[in-house]
Amino acid sequence: MAPVIAIRDIADHVGEDVTVRGWVYNKTGKGKLAFVLLRDGTGILNCVAFKPNLDEHEFDRADKATQESSVIVTGTVRKDERAKGIPGGYELDIKTFEVLQATQDYPIGPKEHGTEFLMDNRHLWLRSSRQWAILRIRATIVATLRNWLDSNGYLLVDTPIITPAAGEETTTLFELDYFGEPAYLAQTGQLYNEANMMAFGKVYCFGPTFRAEKSKTRRHLIEFWMLEPEMAFFSLEDLMDTEEQMITAVVQRVLELHRPELELLERDVTKMESIVSPFPRISYDDAIERLKTLREQTDDPEQKELLKIEWGEDFGSPHETALTGLFDRPVFVYHYPSAVKAFYMQPVEGRPEVCRSVDLLAPEGYGEITGGSERIWDAELIDQRVSTIGISRDAYAWYLDLRRFGSVPHAGFGLGLERTVAWICGLQHVRETIPYARMLNRKYP
Repeated sequence: MAPVIAIRDIADHVGEDVTVRGWVYNKTGKGKLAFVLLRDGTGILNCVAFKPNLDEHEFDRADKATQESSVIVTGTVRKDERAKGIPGGYELDIKTFEVLQATQDYPIGPKEHGTEFLMDNRHLWLRSSRQWAILRIRATIVATLRNWLDSNGYLLVDTPIITPAAGEETTTLFELDYFGEPAYLAQTGQLYNEANMMAFGKVYCFGPTFRAEKSKTRRHLIEFWMLEPEMAFFSLEDLMDTEEQMITAVVQRVLELHRPELELLERDVTKMESIVSPFPRISYDDAIERLKTLREQTDDPEQKELLKIEWGEDFGSPHETALTGLFDRPVFVYHYPSAVKAFYMQPVEGRPEVCRSVDLLAPEGYGEITGGSERIWDAELIDQRVSTIGISRDAYAWYLDLRRFGSVPHAGFGLGLERTVAWICGLQHVRETIPYARMLNRKYP
């Protein structure tokens, strides 16, 4: 009896009879030959039915197999450099072909479909080779991030999804009724992570976060995943070193494991191969001057308008795209104006209008993928900040306690998983980076 194997292991069985179980991805052929492209979740394999070598019923089943029918195929593994698939270079000469369920009228075919149609059928669209490749790369990015942190002394500590107060802007909160009292879906786990950091030194949380932003840009989701490390006795420079090492490790791991998937996505891997440390580091002040120079140099009136910016304003997508166009790898921009950053960020000594913050901007116009800072650790200063911006002292009482009992200098950052996946995969929209996207006008399926 032929052993059942996963397609990813096909190279280990050349010349052997094996059984593969999966779904018909595509089928072609003519006359005495039928080519069935089979997927099993781990890879895609070309299975060849040659009529003279098969029982008439076996060939007929293979020849008439419909898209996404579930099948069990047994045959002999043959190496052929011309064979398409993942991994490429192998085929299966069919001996038996069993159909478990013959699918009729599968809605997603080789023809072009509109984005809304595909998103409405996301539960089926996930089966396409493109989506399969993206989500496999996403899984590797998640695993690499966690493995890197676990191997460098960080402890995973989960943070709550239901919270009593905002972590960022209060206007973007999803409010819910918590047994008669207001509560909110978490925008971030960072504030709780600061408490966790005081217990364990170096920690991280990794989970879903929610922003009620009425935005339709290609970079925004309502529900997204964020990695948030927090470290005791860390400076802003330590923070940038950590991000640089971690991001480099992620990109190199994806290149190591997923070149076939990147090729399927038509990703220019030469751009990813240049993602090595060190990453450029420029101040916000410097970035503003560079943007003004770029604006002066362009003759395009529309571009001049898009690049308009004054000191004290936050960057928009056109500004981030222009800045990253100056470099071949991610660039750190540090020391943003305090007014455009969160209340808990440490001011620069002698320049209270500027804070010890940093964003990491990905190249090719993908923009911010991480944002972080040194945190205010002085009890009096954080108390002043809370009073100045007028947030609820009761809701943040536990957070203020952290500055009263053994406070230390510390820093942390958040990494947006979907933006990172979009950049590494070379995608134009984050909706493909998560299995089921939640956007302004989409909560189905």
